[in-house]
Amino acid sequence: MAAPGKRKRNAQVDTAPLSQSSMPGFSSDYRDASRFSGDDNMFVEGSILRITMTNFLTYDHCEVTPGANLNMIVGANGTGKSSIVCAICLGLAGKVSLLGRGDKVGLYVKRGCSSGSVEIVLSRAPQNLVIRREISVENNQSVWTINKRQVNQRAVEEEVKTLQIQVGNLCQFLPQEKVGEFAKMSKIELLEATEKSVGPPEMYEFHCELKNFRAKERELENVCKEKASFLEKAMQRNERNKQDVERFYERERHLDRIKMLERKRPLVEYEATRKQLEEVKQERADVKRSLTALKEEHLPALRHIQDLNGQLKPIEDKMKDKSVNIKEAARRCKEKQDNLDHKRMEVEDIQQALSLKQTEESDRQKRIGHTRCMITGLQAELENLASREDVQPEISSINSELRSMQEDKARVEGEGLDLQRNKGILQGDQQRVKNKLKSLEDMMNMKEEKLKGRFRDTYNALQWLRQNRTLFKGNVYEPMMLVINVRDHRHAKYIESHIPTNDLRAFVFQKQEDMAKFMTEVRDQQKWRVNAVIAPRESWARHPPARPIEALRGFGFFSYLRELFDAPEEVMSYLCGQYKVHEVPVGTDQTKNMIETVIRETPLKIIYTAAEKYHVKKSSYSGKTISSNSVLRPSQFLTMTVDVDERKHLEEQLKGFEQRVMGIDSQLKALQEQQSQLDRHENELLHKKKVLSELKVKKRQLEQKIRTKQDSLKQMEESGINLQQAEQEALSKTRAVNSQKVALVTEFVHHMQVRTKLHMEKVYLALESVELAAEKARVEAECRESSARLQVLEQACAQLEQRKTSLWETCQGLMKKASKVCNVDLKEEAVPEDLQRAFSQLPNTLDEIDALLNEERSRADCITGLSATVVEEYTRRTQEIEHLKKELEMEKGTLDNYRHSISQAKELWLDPLKQLVEQINERFGHFFRSMQCAGEVDLHCENEEEYDKYGIRIRVKFRSSMQLHELTAHHQSGGERSVATMLYLMALQELNRCPFRVVDEINQGMDPVNERRVFDIVVQTACRGTTSQYFFITPKLLQNLHYAEHMTILCVHNGPRMLPPSKWNEKDFIRRIRRGSSRSADS
Repeated sequence: MAAPGKRKRNAQVDTAPLSQSSMPGFSSDYRDASRFSGDDNMFVEGSILRITMTNFLTYDHCEVTPGANLNMIVGANGTGKSSIVCAICLGLAGKVSLLGRGDKVGLYVKRGCSSGSVEIVLSRAPQNLVIRREISVENNQSVWTINKRQVNQRAVEEEVKTLQIQVGNLCQFLPQEKVGEFAKMSKIELLEATEKSVGPPEMYEFHCELKNFRAKERELENVCKEKASFLEKAMQRNERNKQDVERFYERERHLDRIKMLERKRPLVEYEATRKQLEEVKQERADVKRSLTALKEEHLPALRHIQDLNGQLKPIEDKMKDKSVNIKEAARRCKEKQDNLDHKRMEVEDIQQALSLKQTEESDRQKRIGHTRCMITGLQAELENLASREDVQPEISSINSELRSMQEDKARVEGEGLDLQRNKGILQGDQQRVKNKLKSLEDMMNMKEEKLKGRFRDTYNALQWLRQNRTLFKGNVYEPMMLVINVRDHRHAKYIESHIPTNDLRAFVFQKQEDMAKFMTEVRDQQKWRVNAVIAPRESWARHPPARPIEALRGFGFFSYLRELFDAPEEVMSYLCGQYKVHEVPVGTDQTKNMIETVIRETPLKIIYTAAEKYHVKKSSYSGKTISSNSVLRPSQFLTMTVDVDERKHLEEQLKGFEQRVMGIDSQLKALQEQQSQLDRHENELLHKKKVLSELKVKKRQLEQKIRTKQDSLKQMEESGINLQQAEQEALSKTRAVNSQKVALVTEFVHHMQVRTKLHMEKVYLALESVELAAEKARVEAECRESSARLQVLEQACAQLEQRKTSLWETCQGLMKKASKVCNVDLKEEAVPEDLQRAFSQLPNTLDEIDALLNEERSRADCITGLSATVVEEYTRRTQEIEHLKKELEMEKGTLDNYRHSISQAKELWLDPLKQLVEQINERFGHFFRSMQCAGEVDLHCENEEEYDKYGIRIRVKFRSSMQLHELTAHHQSGGERSVATMLYLMALQELNRCPFRVVDEINQGMDPVNERRVFDIVVQTACRGTTSQYFFITPKLLQNLHYAEHMTILCVHNGPRMLPPSKWNEKDFIRRIRRGSSRSADS
């Protein structure tokens, strides 16, 4: 496919029949659509007559005219062979997923084009079928036409189906991306594909019907089993419940007898209660007669008592009136007493007001004297102040000095602010440097965490060392993986590959005794597994290499190991002495490419390239150079790098910032001292100014105070009180109040006299009432005995009345209850004869009825755990059993019908299928025998009744020493699977109902021998007159193959120098080839 922006390439597919005598190369005889009319009788109905592609995948425009039999589509990879397969699939309404190239049909349009089309002409009588598909990239939609009539995709699918074309069947259409999936097909899938491909149209339908019938049969069998099991369980359950039903009916009989007893009991109880009521009525009449006689005897005494009561009542009424009058007189006395108390309080208030005026006048005289003394003192103090000089000039001098001092303070404060600002800037820079140092420290902490996770004992020893550094005399270095700093993290893999892990986690000591002390503590006492090494006495850290790195740059080396990392001098000395890191160079991919030259021309023992490590040594016996290499593993410990120069620079910056901050702090301290001196002098001046100002103000204040006190003295002298007049007014008020008190006392005495008279009258009335009450008590005592008898008779009469009422209500209730139970109104009707007959068989007394009731209830209670639902369930289950029996018979009949249908469909499906598989097996075995191999195809099933488990099993062997093995995606090689797949498809060729078959690049994995054999079989089988059209796509063909008369070669050419179809002339090409061949023969 041409890239966008480049010149478009033309494509051409040529076809020409070749004979056995033709050349091994490919000659062409281009045929246009006009040839269809003369050769239509050679094509099977549904065969492809022409394929036209426009802007489709790699093609601008291409027209393919295949032959009626075998069509070999040959061309180099990428020329567009599989594009023809895609055109066949998509042009015949196949799904995009069948091709495995893209999920959208728009992706099959040539890049840079907005639309493309595929047109396929199929052979059909009486008129060929022309299907055209226009594909739009923008909306990913297609427009379909059949014989220039626009239709939908469904109509195209129907037309294709009527011609027996199945592009979704791998047995008919096997694109390049699906070749591997053929061997992955299960036996069941292979059977279905074979049925669709070569079986009669009804074979697959019968198979589907059988699977459906079998599924329905299994369903009916399960239903029959479930119903039979349910029926059996229901019958067993009914048999168990039969005894419970009998016990239930026995209990019902007892309950019926109890019910009848309960119906008779109210009648018997009503009759007994009615008799009691008659007896009570008679007894009550007798008591009433005795009560009347006793009342007549007791009547005179009662009348005398009534007369006494008539005399007592007026006396008691008068006594009540006297009590009311006494209360009224007492109220008025109380009122006058309260008025007297009020007048007494008025006199006391007058005396108190006079006393207050006398006290106020005394206080006023004292204040006047005190004020006059204060005025005299203030005037004396004012005379003293008047003798002093004027203080204003001295205050002005102090103000001038204060202004000068304020300017000095402002200057000092400004300098302090400038220093504070500079200090803040320096502290910000200092904090940034500290943050950078902290990030470097965090990287060291990450290293320590990695050490802790991988080597816990080493980490514990590191913590112990940091706490006990003072115990050692010389330098002690932490594990090397912590102190080694790789300058570029990409080079860490070289360092870790060169230095063993045991040394990377080892502590480095300067002195032997320090190492001994350390190992005694951590290894012997703490039992930690720790490594330690001692640095050489003579430093190797700065030893130069044997040859400078410039001498090795021609081989791609850029540095020695020592220059790739930093470490303390003792650590570096140890690594140089022990591992020669100053002698081991590191190279690039250039070094790897010329590694043999490096080994041959340099004496290097260890070499590093970009991704490998080489060890070079010379044999002591033969003198030959032997080298081995290993792949460098990614770094685990040294990837986190710390720039030592940057760290040192940051530390120096931090020290500089600290010194400058200290300098600023000293300047600020001096300014603060100067500020304090100015403040002290200022405070002294302000104090002096305050004293002078106070003297100036004090004179004005004294003058003001004297004026204020004089005004106050004048007001006090004018506001005096006349005590003599006040005393006269108080005396006159007191006399008036005393006159009112005398009048009140007179009224009070009068009311007290009235009250005493009323009390005496009430006493006389009380004496008369007592005499009458004594007479009444005497008469009542005489009548008390006869009254007791009268009361007893009245109580007896009342009790009998209550009992009569209660019995009457009880009778009414019992009668209603009996009427309700007997369902008859006993007031108007008698008990029905059926009830009388039933009642006649039952006892007639309440005791006998209650005894029988208790007996029947006890018997009924002995039958427990039963209810009406038991009988209902028994009856319902009996009906269900009968219904289930009928349903089971119907289901069994339906099952027999299905089995009969299965038997008929099986006979119509299985026998033709076995014949078909036998024919396939015969052809498949014949093809394998012709290749000196063995192959079988059989119909495989584990259970003859499981029709959805039937499948076709392909078994092959390619060597005589092997057994037949089933063709799977894993057992055979790719070439063997391709051979088996190809031969199976060829075995289907003569049996095939489909009009054409497509196989894309199936010979890719075959060895030349098998490929030649398979090619011969394909040619022999596909070029017979009875077979359908066959498309075989391959990027290559072996030389000296045998070709048949009816096969067609379709050569696919594609490139920028390709001739357009209109200029293609096969005769000129053939003539040129023959001319070249004759010249070669002459020479």
